[in-house]
This record gives sequence, C-alpha cells and structure tokens, in this order.
Amino acid sequence: MLSSMIGKIEKAKRYAQETDRVTFSEFSVQFRGEHDTYTTDYKGGKWHCSCHFFSGWGLCSHTMALERILRNMLPEEALTAQYEINP
Repeated sequence: MLSSMIGKIEKAKRYAQETDRVTFSEFSVQFRGEHDTYTTDYKGGKWHCSCHFFSGWGLCSHTMALERILRNMLPEEALTAQYEINP
C-alpha cells in the first residue's frame, strides 16, 4: 500500500511540472491590488473583476496578471494578447 502512495506522489510531482495538462474552465480569486482587494473571476468564457477600471474597459491589471500567471492553463478565448506591450 505504501508503494501505491509513493507512485501517486511521484505522478503528482510530474503533473505539477506539466501545467499544459490543466485547462481552467472557471475560477474565482481574491486579488490584493495596490488600492483594495478585488474579486476576479473567469466564468462562462469571460473575465470579470470588481475593480472600477474593468467596468469601463472589460479588462484590467488584475485580469491581465492572471492571464500571464495561468497562460498555458487557460483556454485560447481567455487570452487577450492584443494588449501586451512587452510580453
């Protein structure tokens, strides 16, 4: 039984390094910005953030940061690469 667990732990370590195995379909996080903490989520193929900037632009520094962090774990439609100045 212990050898079974050791095998699972080794597989988990390998999976953790192969982030392309994971694709988020939805999630919600609390993002501590410079001025406040915001709820930022991805659901139904769309981003949302509770910060004021997002309501006017449909993207913000919080959603763009999460795109960079999770880049290879997000579906293609979640990536708004056209705004990038220096990737």
